[in-house]
Amino acid sequence: MYDCFGAGQKISQHTYQGEDWRRRPDTARQMFQAFPVMRQLHELLWYLTESLALPAAAPLHPQLRAAFETTERLTSAPAGDLVRLDVSAHRAQIATLLLRASELVRAAGHRRKKRDHRGADLIGARLRHADLRGADLRGAFLIAADLRGADLRLADVIGADFRDTELSDADLTDALFLTQAQLNAARGNAATRLPGALARPSHWVGTAAV
Repeated sequence: MYDCFGAGQKISQHTYQGEDWRRRPDTARQMFQAFPVMRQLHELLWYLTESLALPAAAPLHPQLRAAFETTERLTSAPAGDLVRLDVSAHRAQIATLLLRASELVRAAGHRRKKRDHRGADLIGARLRHADLRGADLRGAFLIAADLRGADLRLADVIGADFRDTELSDADLTDALFLTQAQLNAARGNAATRLPGALARPSHWVGTAAV
């Protein structure tokens, strides 16, 4: 299941005002170039919205709010401007801010020494029942890792690769920057604990289809 964070609707209904590239093939190339930029902007809005709801990140709320407003304005730019936007540079600026927010939240909520697994190769790792509370898992490769029963509360999982990761019975209640796309790529069950804003994928064991 692909999650575009609402970017597809914004491109089709706002940027192109309902125009269909099938009826207007001259717009197709530009639309296909603008869409991935819009998706990245909408993904950033998701992370910024989450950060603004975190009380421990309050010292950064003015900066986070300004970043949100700037990013939201960019999503309303004409298609040509979207294509020319240096979205990587914009992401890099916001990534620094999100990291600072993450550090504040994890420090306030979990005071033991945090494990740093940022960008780590944990492909196929055996982490069943691992205590990963407050861990830094930003960009970690968790492909096919066994995280059954693991405690991932307050773990920062922004950009972590959860393809085929086993999350049955794991606790991700307040994992930071977890997305629906990450859950959709993983495996879990009815006992996996999730943040309230995310839906349990229908393909997970013991989960009724909706």
